Amino acid sequence: MKKLIFATVLSIAGLTAMAQEEIAEQIGDGVSSMNITQDFEEISVSDLPEAVTAAVARDYPTAKITKAYKDASDIYKMEVAMEDGSSGTLYADAEGNWIKV
Repeated sequence: MKKLIFATVLSIAGLTAMAQEEIAEQIGDGVSSMNITQDFEEISVSDLPEAVTAAVARDYPTAKITKAYKDASDIYKMEVAMEDGSSGTLYADAEGNWIKV
């Protein structure tokens, strides 16, 4: 009986993982979804590509980039502060396309 329960749990876990991969491929609207590594190196905000800073200015006009990071695959992580005092983290590729984490 324990083997049957264990096999059922493994089957459900496998199906769930496959369903998540399919959902990630179906996301559209200019927002990519991908697994983000945590291997980011801090860079100067001035070292961000123009496309990334333009995307922030276009989509978050009241945001100020306070810190910037880059990983080995040219994914940029930005910590931003809004005028209303809130803050958040944004991810984008080198072309300024948003990445949903």
